[in-house]
Amino acid sequence: MSTIPRALTLAPQAPGVQASTRRAARRRARRERATAWAFIGPSVLVILGLSIVPVVWSLLLSFRADDLVTPGRWVGLDNYRALAQDPNFRTAVGNTLLYTALYVPLSLVGGLALALALNRRIRFIGIYRTLVFIPFVVSATAQGVLFSFILDPDFGVANALLHHLGVAKQGFLSDPNQALYLLVLISLWNSVGFCVVVYLAALQDVPPELVESARLDGANRRQILRHVTWPALTPVTVFLVLWQLITALQVFDLIYVTTKGGPLDSTTVVVYFVWQQAFQLFTAGYGAASAYVLAVALLVAGGALHLVRRRLGRTEGAAR
Repeated sequence: MSTIPRALTLAPQAPGVQASTRRAARRRARRERATAWAFIGPSVLVILGLSIVPVVWSLLLSFRADDLVTPGRWVGLDNYRALAQDPNFRTAVGNTLLYTALYVPLSLVGGLALALALNRRIRFIGIYRTLVFIPFVVSATAQGVLFSFILDPDFGVANALLHHLGVAKQGFLSDPNQALYLLVLISLWNSVGFCVVVYLAALQDVPPELVESARLDGANRRQILRHVTWPALTPVTVFLVLWQLITALQVFDLIYVTTKGGPLDSTTVVVYFVWQQAFQLFTAGYGAASAYVLAVALLVAGGALHLVRRRLGRTEGAAR
């Protein structure tokens, strides 16, 4: 057994030993930081190069008259003042609002209805759920090409079927009165599957004992949906409203592939208007200003929905 006194083993280290220990710890910390930055450095550069720098550059561009070719000049808020008086921009805003007002609620209602129908234990339910979700993974470009062939007014399958049914030939995407509504339907065919999956996941979290208790108390399906299921789906619904709202306000690729903003600007939305100004008319500063008007609208919508979500959270907490 060792005979070293306990007092000696617990004696504090000498000042020189403590200083060397601290220096070693600092060197180890510096090496760890250097190693960490070596791993995350490329990602940081990509984020700065592809997101933050373009955002700042486009903001400065919105205050300039610039065609991206010749030297531009500073015009201040003139681009924004011109947007307020531009009838084409007002048309684009109106088309965007109409598209959003139709797309968002219809996608949520359709997704919830299909989720309730698929939230059952029946044969081949996995196949049904997969079939509903498949359109969501199809790119908007592929959708546009597909439906451009189907809805072609002269050679499309849709008019061929209508002819067999005795219905007059329709203009579809070439008709100013139909084009925007058909684009909404095409977008719904694609996006409802996402809402279905999200709602299905939320429905799985609804406590079955609450549903069974409501049934024993004599509640019918509508009452169960209103008083038991819907409160559990409210946070998910707020998320889907924000997601679908952002998707609707940023729609571009489907319109670019199908109608290119026509006919007669009936499908020109804000993002397509931005693209036209920047890359067709080469008024990049004007296009950047319109893009920032859209960005402000997205921020306001996101902030409003965030406040709604926080208020719902406080209400649920108080109820508990």
